[in-house]
Amino acid sequence: MKSLIVLISNPAAKGASGRKIKDARKTLESRGYEVQWLSTTRRGDAEEIARSSVAKHPSMIIAAGGDGTINEVINGIAGSRIPLAIIPMGTTNVLAKETGIPENVHGAVEAALRRTPRDISIGKISITSPSPVNRFFVLMAGIGYDGETVSRVDETLKRYSGKGAYIVSGMKTLCGFDPEMLTLRTNGETFHGYSAIIGNAARYGGNFKVTPEADISAPYLDVCIFQGKSRLDILRYVAGVAAKRHLTFRDVAYLRAEHVEIQGAAHIQIDGDYLGMAPARVEVVRDALKLIY
Repeated sequence: MKSLIVLISNPAAKGASGRKIKDARKTLESRGYEVQWLSTTRRGDAEEIARSSVAKHPSMIIAAGGDGTINEVINGIAGSRIPLAIIPMGTTNVLAKETGIPENVHGAVEAALRRTPRDISIGKISITSPSPVNRFFVLMAGIGYDGETVSRVDETLKRYSGKGAYIVSGMKTLCGFDPEMLTLRTNGETFHGYSAIIGNAARYGGNFKVTPEADISAPYLDVCIFQGKSRLDILRYVAGVAAKRHLTFRDVAYLRAEHVEIQGAAHIQIDGDYLGMAPARVEVVRDALKLIY
């Protein structure tokens, strides 16, 4: 009896194409696997497909798409112990860059077949506004300027320009950014700031590193808190991240934590997709996912 691989693809991903997925399927079948190829048609499909696929006990699930698609699949299989492999086809493919997975179909499929599944930790975030939501993330949660920028991204522009849509949204957000102070409590301490990145991974938006010491295999999250609120502060932080100097700024706090309580009203994004509004609780879930990389 052939081992089953479930291949979940997002045809709307920027780098996706039917030909690429067919090539991946053909390669997998040539190695003796039974492949069930399932495509998404709307947001949320990948999570539902992944959750229903768990009951089939596949030898692995492969997510073909961007970081948003991968996030959905993770929310469908976290804790199941079914190995996850990825074929990067998104705008920035941050998880692929973080883990060294090739950003081409052939290389990614070979990595899925040859590399060993490893236990990794993931983040879990709980919010109550606009309605109660609990979600997992593998890369980061962005609160404040970062979250508001993602909330304003034009999806049509994103489909055609990729990263350009985030740059446009970031500029628009900067012009009207007027945040309220956030209070973050962790490790028995209290911190204040206007934006924060809580990283499970080091990379952000490609090869930038806002939480450069974060490690997906570690049993904690890295927290970077930005304590300034002006436009000049935001521009200085962006330049600092680009120059790998932001952690030297006096108004940037950096710490490690197993859980963080966030008070105050601010937009939140996880793994590049909009989630909702703070208040929120963020925590690490140890060894929640078996990732092939």
